[in-house]
Amino acid sequence: MKKVERINTIMRYINNRAHFTISELMQEFNISRSTAIRDIREIEAMGMPLVAEVGRDGGYSVLNNSVLPTVRFTDSEIKALFIAFMATRNQQLPYLKSRQSLAEKLLGLISENQQDELVHLNQILLFEGTNPDNPDLLDLSDLPHPVLEQLIQTLLWDSYLLITIKEEKEIKTYPIYLLHLYHEKGFWLIEGFNLQDEKKQVFPVNNLTNVEPYLTKKRLSKKKILEKISLQEKKLNLVLELGPKAIAQFKKYHPFKISISYTNPYQTTAILKTFINVNHPEELTEIINWLFFLGEDIKIKEIPTEVVEGLQGRLDLFCP
Repeated sequence: MKKVERINTIMRYINNRAHFTISELMQEFNISRSTAIRDIREIEAMGMPLVAEVGRDGGYSVLNNSVLPTVRFTDSEIKALFIAFMATRNQQLPYLKSRQSLAEKLLGLISENQQDELVHLNQILLFEGTNPDNPDLLDLSDLPHPVLEQLIQTLLWDSYLLITIKEEKEIKTYPIYLLHLYHEKGFWLIEGFNLQDEKKQVFPVNNLTNVEPYLTKKRLSKKKILEKISLQEKKLNLVLELGPKAIAQFKKYHPFKISISYTNPYQTTAILKTFINVNHPEELTEIINWLFFLGEDIKIKEIPTEVVEGLQGRLDLFCP
């Protein structure tokens, strides 16, 4: 157990007891006496009011048995939090191990009537990826790639990273400036600026074997990186007008780099502008499939010839 987790657990442990001793902490958490004393001092420094009791059987007690101010939730807020926990099932999200402890803490804060309501919600609400015969079942894919949390912890401290990627026949190392970490089609992806080749690249997190800060004195500033990316941006070659049905489909799914701008206050019409790399077969195929997914409620203002040919070829397969 990591130090931060241990201290948080100890705080909950002693807050629920009128009295405790160092020996009890040593036995409960399998730690040495010196570690237990250091943890107690840190907990006191965080503001937990502990009172030391002298004597042969002395120990500690918590003043007023309180560590944090009372947190009060409305019924709607409780349901919103609980449903958010439910919706994260089978989503490959980081910190999933904390989800269960968060749910337990939430249940500990509410009344029995509110707990009964949440149990009922759990029985009737199903989300995508949930097994209707066993809603509590988590697929193996529920757990994200083990390097994902390490990646997040590192980039919170520094966006300049040295990542190691396992490719088909070799392992390569790339110095990057991380632009985005995003989830698309069931996979976590890194969009970063390759500091060596000075170009934007996308790396699958599943291929990561290691990530660490890129410690170098000669760093390209964020401003310079964004300037280089701007100069490399291609001219827009796909422009669409979307009606309400197409907007609804867009909200269900759209490629990460594509966004829309609404053209009326009621958000029932929008315009889409982007660049399609027609020399990239996978990207071309994805866009063709996605345009069919958007449906008929679109007006094409500009489109690459290669995309038109791809759409026509797909139609010819069904209507020879």
